[in-house]
Amino acid sequence: MSRSLRPQVLLADDHRMVAEGLKSLLSAEFELVGVVEDGRTLVEAAQKFKPDVIVADITMPHLNGIDALVRLKRDNKQVRVIFLTMHPEVAYARRAFEAGASGYVLKHSAPAELTTAIRAALDGKTYVSPAVAGNVLRVMNLEPEESGDPVASLTPRQREILQLLAEGRSAKEIGGMLAISARTVEFHKYQMMETLSLHTNAGLVHFALKHGIAEI
Repeated sequence: MSRSLRPQVLLADDHRMVAEGLKSLLSAEFELVGVVEDGRTLVEAAQKFKPDVIVADITMPHLNGIDALVRLKRDNKQVRVIFLTMHPEVAYARRAFEAGASGYVLKHSAPAELTTAIRAALDGKTYVSPAVAGNVLRVMNLEPEESGDPVASLTPRQREILQLLAEGRSAKEIGGMLAISARTVEFHKYQMMETLSLHTNAGLVHFALKHGIAEI
């Protein structure tokens, strides 16, 4: 089967109404190869379809968009991901661009911004919503420890485990999903507690929700 002449886009958003709206917005100019609702399925779909651009939310079940991008970059350095998000906080944008994002667009922006961002990504450029661009550039010039983002102190594996813990998974369930032992999961959990100066599971869950690693 020959590949479409139109650029191919994969959508990832766990809010069905948002995804449907995006399909209507983008279908005139781009070929939509799929819509997925969580980060793990995003990774699988991206590997299967190899789209020209991925448009993803940051906060999604099972694996958030930023950590999904980290995983995708391991297999394909050229993957282009634009985050379409409700988070205007520059800490999120910094994490996104450090992971290799091609764009950062706020959901309340004009619809034309997203198509502009996709075109920019196809040209090998980076797009940031003007509403946050100035602050993003300022924070990107800081060292991680200066940015005030405690998430920067966690490894990708720790963030992955933290999200699943916050979603109510047991150490045994997480171990099964990640092909590691429950003991290794517990080790990472206590390492995170020490790093973040937290003392309870509830404290870890609160941290994950506060910093957009997970949502309930």
